[in-house]
Amino acid sequence: MNSNYTIERYVGTFLDRLQDIFADMDAGYTLAADHYQFGCDGCTDNCCLTRFYHHTNLEYFYLRRGFEKLDRRRRHKLLSEAEKVCREAAEADKKQLPVRQMCPLNHDSVCVLYPYRPMICRLHGIPHELRNPGRQVVCGPGCSTFDERCSDKPYIRFDRTAFYIKLAGLENEFKQTAGLAGRIKMTVAEMIVSMARQSQGSEAGFGSR
Repeated sequence: MNSNYTIERYVGTFLDRLQDIFADMDAGYTLAADHYQFGCDGCTDNCCLTRFYHHTNLEYFYLRRGFEKLDRRRRHKLLSEAEKVCREAAEADKKQLPVRQMCPLNHDSVCVLYPYRPMICRLHGIPHELRNPGRQVVCGPGCSTFDERCSDKPYIRFDRTAFYIKLAGLENEFKQTAGLAGRIKMTVAEMIVSMARQSQGSEAGFGSR
């Protein structure tokens, strides 16, 4: 793996390109959601309670871009909340219990890093399709709130395939350029803990920017 200097040297350009991919995701999602007249307001089965894992370095660095724009006090608060989520998740795993915890970025039903959220946070909620060459089309359901509100409405195809391909391609290009190997598997809470500790090390405790 190359040095942090090498990674930081290239990551900005890749994050700008990731932003374009995310914009396409948001546009596609909005088009489908508008068709169903579906919104996440007043949701009882909040997707922020689900333990989603994220698998690309670029999503990590993109979330970090937003995290580093927060003031020192807010970053400290998020770190404390993220550490609590990680501890409770670890205890639940030990006891083989299901995990339902609010994402540390969710404050009063609003994501404090909404523009920087990972891919699955952008695409979850409405029915979708994935098309792998040579295989049957995989159809995924909407969330329970979608089923309650929109099950009687005509289906519109929301194909995630192109988004996945673009993100995977950009991730592979970034890893080759930056000398990274392997994949990550982290929740948002784990990402916050990781990036906060890195920031503490480089700034001697979240020095002002």
